[in-house]
Amino acid sequence: MAVSSDEPVIRLRGVVNRVGGRLLHDHVDLDVYRGEILAVVGGSGTGKSVLLRSIVGLMRPAEGSIEVLGRNVMHLSESGLRALQMRWGVLFQDGALFSSQTVAENIQVPLREYTTMSQRLMNEIAAMKLSMVGLPEDAAQKRPSELSGGMRKRAGLARALALEPELVFLDEPTAGLDPISANLFDELVRGLQESLNLTVFMVTHDLDTLKATADRVAVLVNKQLKIGTVETLRNDSDPWIQEYFSGPRGRAALAS
Repeated sequence: MAVSSDEPVIRLRGVVNRVGGRLLHDHVDLDVYRGEILAVVGGSGTGKSVLLRSIVGLMRPAEGSIEVLGRNVMHLSESGLRALQMRWGVLFQDGALFSSQTVAENIQVPLREYTTMSQRLMNEIAAMKLSMVGLPEDAAQKRPSELSGGMRKRAGLARALALEPELVFLDEPTAGLDPISANLFDELVRGLQESLNLTVFMVTHDLDTLKATADRVAVLVNKQLKIGTVETLRNDSDPWIQEYFSGPRGRAALAS
């Protein structure tokens, strides 16, 4: 783990989230440190994506505090939140690309929203980001519907990296991908994290992704987080964690 600071980039204290009257997170605490890849896993309906959306300011928790890059997300003005959002990138499931725009135009969305740079410069940045995520030059003028699932994920990641963020949020980055594409995407994420010194907060269910990328894992279980490495969590006494890491699929994915 390439942690460069003991100071957390993300700091959650006492976070409570309810959706439709149902309690998902019961006074959750979490620290994410600069330069690490932290993966959040949990059963269906445990609120993995809800936790991510709370951190990036798309949902407001019922209780608790959330600090990102030293700022309390819950107390920021709209302009303050916009300024903070320029320092992170988000890859939502399936890339969440705009179907009516080309790939290049999709990558330029945050550039248009947060900067006043020229079209020529935006075109250059889009081309650079495409290359960075391993997409061919001709992908720039294609629509998302013309791309494979793996290519859409890469295009979404290129958009997340458009503003040179310090922090990247990935929501189920390998969901829906075949094993070969998923493995290549895992390698891309780890390579970019190392070369750009990114901090990565990743929601996933993929055991292969955990093994390939995660420095630490936070498991959502019983409305709380249990945090450790893959190795330490494999020995946890919780039944769900045992089944996840030590069941047949877990043993196969995590076998050395």
